[in-house]
Amino acid sequence: MTTASFRDELVHVSALNEFVYCPRRFYYQRYHDQIGTPYELVDGRSKHERQSRRGGWVRERYFRSEELGLHGKLDLIESDDGVVTPVERKRAESETYYPSDEVQLAGYCMLLEAATDKPVNVGYIYLYSTDRRHTVRITDRHRETVEEIVSQIGEMDVDTIPPLTDNPSKCEACSARTYCMPAETARLEPHRARGTGWEDPESVTLGGDEQ
Repeated sequence: MTTASFRDELVHVSALNEFVYCPRRFYYQRYHDQIGTPYELVDGRSKHERQSRRGGWVRERYFRSEELGLHGKLDLIESDDGVVTPVERKRAESETYYPSDEVQLAGYCMLLEAATDKPVNVGYIYLYSTDRRHTVRITDRHRETVEEIVSQIGEMDVDTIPPLTDNPSKCEACSARTYCMPAETARLEPHRARGTGWEDPESVTLGGDEQ
């Protein structure tokens, strides 16, 4: 088995964030090469590139773990008296971070633990919009969530599309909406909307238009 094919079998840590946000959107990103790169991703990459040239304090480093089924590149690792702490940087126009960001950070903490054989129970989320970083304590629930998502992603297949999101507001600016077609799906295949925020598509309004 080649290194490249081995890496393809692992779940990238950023996929944890995408899956928590919306499994259906992640499905289209994974199996369909039809989604344009969102502005947030492009802007985030440019910020990372600029920051990485500032005095050499950013040490981007790649990790992978067969046992965890994860791989990814850490933005920054701080070290203080032998204690290592990962830092994940976010664009975050809303001036806050989300549960999906915590799950992603937990994945990085777990990768760092596997690499150093030392517990990593704290990580930081740095927000560009506020120039502040927030301390996140990684709990057992965080770790369980990471393991559950890795398992779910591993079980995904191209023939099984996840259900619609339970929060239709996520669909408003979603890069996958053209292909996901949430309102159309809810009307034509109501069983796919059962138990989600799209169960009654007539009551959902996005961008001022009735859906």
